[in-house]
Amino acid sequence: MSLSEYISSLAFPPDPFQVQAFEALARDESVLVAAPTASGKTVVAEAAIHQAIERGMRAFYTTPIKALSNQKFIDFQTLFGTNNVGLLTGDNSINGRAPVVVMTTEVLRNMIYAENQDLGDLEVVILDEIHYLSDRERGAVWEEVIIHLPSEIRIVGLSATVSNASEFRDWLASRRGDVELVHTEKRPVPLAVEYAVYDKTRDITVVEPLFGKSGNNPNPDLIRLLRKSDKRRRRFHTPRRVRMVEHLQDRDLLPCIFFVFSRNGCDEGARQVASAMRLTTAEQEDEIVRFATERTMHLDPLDLDALGFDGWLYRLGRGIASHHAGLVPAFKETTEELFTSGLVPVVFATETLALGINMPARSVVIESMSKFNGETHELLTPGAFTQLTGRAGRRGLDEQGTAVILHSPYEPIERLVPIAARGSYPLTSSFRPTYNMTVNLIANYERPRAEALLEASFGEFRRVQASQADESERAVASKRLREATASWEQLDEAARASAAVDPIKLRRTFVGNTNPGDVLQIPSADSSELMVMLARSRTSKPQMEFLTTSGKLKRIRIDDLPLEAARVGRVQLPKPFKPREDGFKRAVADSLTGWEPDRWEPVCELHPDAQMARDLRKKIAKLEKTEARYAARLRRSGASLLDQLKGSLRVLEEWGYVDGWSLTEAGS
Repeated sequence: MSLSEYISSLAFPPDPFQVQAFEALARDESVLVAAPTASGKTVVAEAAIHQAIERGMRAFYTTPIKALSNQKFIDFQTLFGTNNVGLLTGDNSINGRAPVVVMTTEVLRNMIYAENQDLGDLEVVILDEIHYLSDRERGAVWEEVIIHLPSEIRIVGLSATVSNASEFRDWLASRRGDVELVHTEKRPVPLAVEYAVYDKTRDITVVEPLFGKSGNNPNPDLIRLLRKSDKRRRRFHTPRRVRMVEHLQDRDLLPCIFFVFSRNGCDEGARQVASAMRLTTAEQEDEIVRFATERTMHLDPLDLDALGFDGWLYRLGRGIASHHAGLVPAFKETTEELFTSGLVPVVFATETLALGINMPARSVVIESMSKFNGETHELLTPGAFTQLTGRAGRRGLDEQGTAVILHSPYEPIERLVPIAARGSYPLTSSFRPTYNMTVNLIANYERPRAEALLEASFGEFRRVQASQADESERAVASKRLREATASWEQLDEAARASAAVDPIKLRRTFVGNTNPGDVLQIPSADSSELMVMLARSRTSKPQMEFLTTSGKLKRIRIDDLPLEAARVGRVQLPKPFKPREDGFKRAVADSLTGWEPDRWEPVCELHPDAQMARDLRKKIAKLEKTEARYAARLRRSGASLLDQLKGSLRVLEEWGYVDGWSLTEAGS
């Protein structure tokens, strides 16, 4: 099937971003598709595969995890034919010379380094979840593939929405030639984000929108509620799992995926809910048991017993399951198919389920917005949150997807809102020559290859681009600083001196020497007005109360007193002192009739160019700070990744962990 025939065979009209990608494929260009989860990126990949097969060439489809590779293998067998699809993972090697081969990214990296002959007739590589390049542990593998894959082989990168997609495309183009960026942030199904908290005082679970009506700010109703916490005992708690399932069921928000960041937590959640409620009819339970039994018939009864088959089957029959990497493939695949079919409406899963596995739901629940990274708990990144919530909302079935964040006393809602609001996040390189990475580079690469990787990496590309941008901004700031300094030097000495005057000190001195009965001339926008001071407060920022010539009371704060204001004389205030009485006001106003100033004591004798001098002084100070900031950024980013690697090597050698490009016993 040709590319045009494949496009014509689609059961739905393609979205604009898909059309843009198809046009780039027709021009034989590489493509980077950055779009939300479940938006239809796979359609672009399938088009590229059809194009390769039609030309008698081959296509590789890489994924970050084995579970996703296994699922794509099954999907593609249905789409392209059993004999046309192969699978290469650490566990399986099936039909490796097929026209279409699904594999983990590490397998492709190893093939490239081994100069495998299977790359000879390869036309295109689809890198699914290409944003995995940011992963601290494995992200370097994606960069290695992009850098070292033969240049004639096109790449189709499928990415979540990232804020620097253009920058990433530019790096890809620098390594691969023409690359078309296809970018959309429109979710195929809108997402509503909610927050759930158990109020122990009222014994209810409160579920409210996370955001207020004004946009991406916290919901004020939630903020007010959480501030009512009882000081003697904790009032607000994480909602119980059974209550949340009941709540979602009442709102018709099943099927649902509960994301729990531990395998034990997933299993415990499934047990808790299955022991408390049933989500299936008797007929559905019979169908589930029959299907699950058939899918596990190949396993030995003794193995099934050791795997807890009876408990697993019991929970499945009640419509509840767990899903994580600790389960045998037969259990996971059975759960995936039953959930997708709608027979099992609740699954407790680890975050690996969010990595492209085709299990969309009407809603997702995120039990915790923080995750243990091996050393400490850290909040989810906006990217991780986007990945998890991408499962919520089934295209063509749901008008809206719903994501529910559960309350935790250790995760302030004010810190969660920015994570949920961002939607996209910057893609970064995992190539950073920290001490740990330096040791890994020594352990896995010859020095020339390691250095070449660093120089060609996305991280080095970003560093150079940022340095160039900073240098450009510093040059602009330097030019403007020179111009402002030249203008300053053209002012006479008196004007420059007036700019150094401290207006706060001058105002305080003036106000301190001004007494009731003093007459001030206070300038306004287009004129000036005589006012009699009646009183002043004795605070750190005093206010003065005046009576105008029209008999009105007026208060002026010290900070608002114009520097051009001046004392111009005195009048006798009537006694008794009753400034609120009309007779007092009239008497003071009448005393100004025909009154002539007898002195001139301004807040400050201003030079005609004083304001210009003050503005220039402020501008120069601001530009000096700007220039210094960019200079500091250039110093921090000036060292290339290769220079940083050499620095790490020197330190590790001093510590006795490396000897040249070899690890010592301590380093190993």
